[in-house]
Amino acid sequence: MTGPDFRKAELMPCIAQDADSGDVLMLAYMNEESYEETLSTGRVCYYSRSRKRLWRKGEESGNVQQLISIHFDCDADAILVKVRQVGGAACHEGFKSCFFRQVDPASRDVSVIGERVFDPAKVYHK
Repeated sequence: MTGPDFRKAELMPCIAQDADSGDVLMLAYMNEESYEETLSTGRVCYYSRSRKRLWRKGEESGNVQQLISIHFDCDADAILVKVRQVGGAACHEGFKSCFFRQVDPASRDVSVIGERVFDPAKVYHK
């Protein structure tokens, strides 16, 4: 086996993890084309389900992900990329991680953890 088995699924979940801190940055999806581009360029490329096209992380914001290593699970149907996050934020809402909301299990209250690194309105001009 040389990599993920894209015959099992056209799209595979892909977790991006900060290679230095170990923080989980985001969950996105890869198809075979985005996987191959990531390996070829050293910059992480995903497949956008909403736009139905390749999504080169940071193409709008400048917050690119440099590939450090790439892993796949025991079933060859999920991917982990360890990255160096350039620009400080993986999340389109301006946070370092997309997982910036925390739920208290007892009260079910939701709190925001971390601080915004950038203002999305200024970066995405929306």
